[in-house]
Amino acid sequence: MTNQRQLALEYAQKSHEPFLKQLIALCEIPSISTEPDAKPDMLRAAEWIAEKLTNIGIENVKIMPTAKHPVVYGDYLHAGDKAPTILVYGHYDVQPADPLELWNTPPFEPTLKDGNLYARGASDMKGQTLAGIFAVEAILQQDELPVNIKFMIEGEEEIGSPSLDDFIAKNADLLECDLALNPDAGMLGADIPTIPYALRGLAYFEIRMQGPSGDLHSGMFGGAVLNPANELARLIGGMHDQNGRITLPGFYDSVLEMSEDERAELARLPMDDDYFYYLTGAPQLHGEKGFSPVERVGARPTLDVNGFLSGFTGEGSKTVLPAKAMAKISMRLVANQRPDEVEKQLRQYLEDNARPGVTWEVITHAGGPPSITPLDSDGVKALAAALETVWGKKPMYYRVGGSIPVVAQIQTILGSPSVLTGFGLPDDNLHAPNEKLTLAPWFMGIDALIHFFYNFGG
Repeated sequence: MTNQRQLALEYAQKSHEPFLKQLIALCEIPSISTEPDAKPDMLRAAEWIAEKLTNIGIENVKIMPTAKHPVVYGDYLHAGDKAPTILVYGHYDVQPADPLELWNTPPFEPTLKDGNLYARGASDMKGQTLAGIFAVEAILQQDELPVNIKFMIEGEEEIGSPSLDDFIAKNADLLECDLALNPDAGMLGADIPTIPYALRGLAYFEIRMQGPSGDLHSGMFGGAVLNPANELARLIGGMHDQNGRITLPGFYDSVLEMSEDERAELARLPMDDDYFYYLTGAPQLHGEKGFSPVERVGARPTLDVNGFLSGFTGEGSKTVLPAKAMAKISMRLVANQRPDEVEKQLRQYLEDNARPGVTWEVITHAGGPPSITPLDSDGVKALAAALETVWGKKPMYYRVGGSIPVVAQIQTILGSPSVLTGFGLPDDNLHAPNEKLTLAPWFMGIDALIHFFYNFGG
């Protein structure tokens, strides 16, 4: 181990208290990107990040406007042309704290308890963003960085990053890199170093169905008019077969199947049936036949109803035959599926199966492609060695069921792979009341990122 690396680790380990104080200060800012009235707080959070980067020696720091919330950029490019360049991603926005009555402590008054920091954004992802910044700070306190570094910290991740695609495209030269480091993932347990190597994509639609010109008396017209709520429910019910497979035409044609080696690796994960029962409270697990739960949530595509609305939904009864019905449907996609492809498949299914008596339209709300990083890539190997050094055991590899659109955006626009990490835990209550960050693995994560930068620059 180089002397500089050891000194950087010692600096980080002696700085736990100031690191924690800074995280608390950032978590006190209610940077809720979805709330129009929060724009001043969004700017305040961006300015906090920019000032922090400047204070540790990052150069060319600027707050760059977008159509909605700004991106904070900065770089330190003194490692030379032959050294690799890493683009470090993060986001400073958070989810709303509602419902407030379910919080045990105020969401924007960070509270320490039993080795955890409770606050909105503590885990997702202000803590993870600062872990990367603190690791760079620790190295710069001792020596030059072994790699060239660029930071891109956005403020719209929690609303789907609507401005980021355009921002990356317009600033492609500025953001050019060999690898993107994205700490917006997590660990399977405090003592289980983890590398997520794949993300599912997303395709989100709204189906609107129209029947009669207006609501009708169900006694006078029921049986003579096709009920759009009944028809939409029938169509949704037919989108899966008895084995849990999705029936949209051609839906699985592009799916990248798992190898036997990959299935064996996923089977090592401590995510058996009991794990999912514990996290979900579901009375029974369900899904595509022939696959384990961990495979279903990471390596297989899904189609789910996220909302359904039609007719009378108030208390009591009203015998109405509704004129309209609406459902919101999301699909989680795996490599090599594309949102535009599954939209065509959804439309074809409705054309083939909707009965006369209703009209329908499909509205596209959001979409992002899936991504996958080879386990033998240089970035993954550098991170795996770093995690093993800190935790004393080889990391586990798994596929993430959720989506992080920026990974696919960087891959598509910049042509750069990403390596995913993060030091939050499954019980951190992301997006829910009483969000927390468990501090012990977070501090270890800062050490691991120090090793990662040296490993990748080595």
